[in-house]
Amino acid sequence: MRVVLASKNKHKLVEISKITEKFGFDLVLQSELGVDIDVEETGTTFEENSFLKAEAVMKATGLPALADDSGIAVDALNGEPGIYSARYGFDDTLDDWGRLLLLLKNTEHVPDGERQAQFVCVITMVTPEGQTIQARGEIHGELTREARGENGFGYDPIFYYPPLGRTTAELSSEEKNQVSHRANALNVFYEKLKEAGYADK
Repeated sequence: MRVVLASKNKHKLVEISKITEKFGFDLVLQSELGVDIDVEETGTTFEENSFLKAEAVMKATGLPALADDSGIAVDALNGEPGIYSARYGFDDTLDDWGRLLLLLKNTEHVPDGERQAQFVCVITMVTPEGQTIQARGEIHGELTREARGENGFGYDPIFYYPPLGRTTAELSSEEKNQVSHRANALNVFYEKLKEAGYADK
C-alpha cells in the first residue's frame, strides 16, 4: 500500500521506513508527490498535531497519509519543550543544534538526579475512506550536560538512555530502532493496523 509521510524530514523517512518495511508500506515523502504544504500545528497535544498533519496531506494527495508528531519533554521544565520541540525558542535563526544548546542552557540549573526526560512520539494514519489509526510511544531517560554521539538527529545527542548506558546519538540505527519512542509507537501502530485489516496478522 502506498502511504505518504506527512513530513519534509528525510531523517524521519529513513527511520520510519526501516521500521515499517514489515507493514508492506511503500512510504514516500509528500514532496515526492509534488505536495508542499506546511500544516499549522494548532493542537495542544502530540495526538492533535499528528492528526492535523496526516489529515491535511491525505486530502492533498488522495492517498493514506502517515504523520509523526514527536518531541522531548523535560520533567524539570514541566514537560517543555514538548509539542514545541521543533520550534523551541520560537527563533527562526535556530537550527536543530541551536535548539539543543538552548535546552542545555535552560536546564543548567537542574541538578544531576533530577534531569529526567522523555521522548514522545504519536503516529497517525488517516485514509481517504475516513479511517484514523493512532498510536503513542515513549522512551524514558535523562538529559546529559553536553552533546555526545554522531548518530540520530534533533535532541538525540543529549538524551541519555540508562538501559544501554549511552545517548540515543551514540546508538546504531539498529539499536535505536529497537528502543526509540518512534519504534515503540510504530509497534503499537502495527498491532492496530492488523486489527483494522491493513496488515497481515
